[in-house]
Amino acid sequence: MSDDILSRVGAVIESRKGADPGTSYVAKLFDKGLDAILKKVGEEATETVMAAKDGDPKKVVYEVADLWFHSMVALAHFNLKPEDVLRELARREGLSGLEEFASRNANRKPHP
Repeated sequence: MSDDILSRVGAVIESRKGADPGTSYVAKLFDKGLDAILKKVGEEATETVMAAKDGDPKKVVYEVADLWFHSMVALAHFNLKPEDVLRELARREGLSGLEEFASRNANRKPHP
């Protein structure tokens, strides 16, 4: 179910890229540009943290759904799909978090 719903929502988001901003919330976000999309991602991340601090599991689920949705809009802005993130998670599966973090640091180029 999880990747099916993500794919379906991702397809709807993609289809709204060229839609009328007056009739589609997602089209309005795309029309406003990346800064507006990222602002929504940040707002939803903050609301997720606040819901978790409140200790209400239903609010946490609701806010994480908003965060995922707006993150998917950000992905679509870069012509990425939920499947791209799922592939990355699959790549990391079975890796120790410490190993994965160390490999990211090893692959970073030092700043001049």
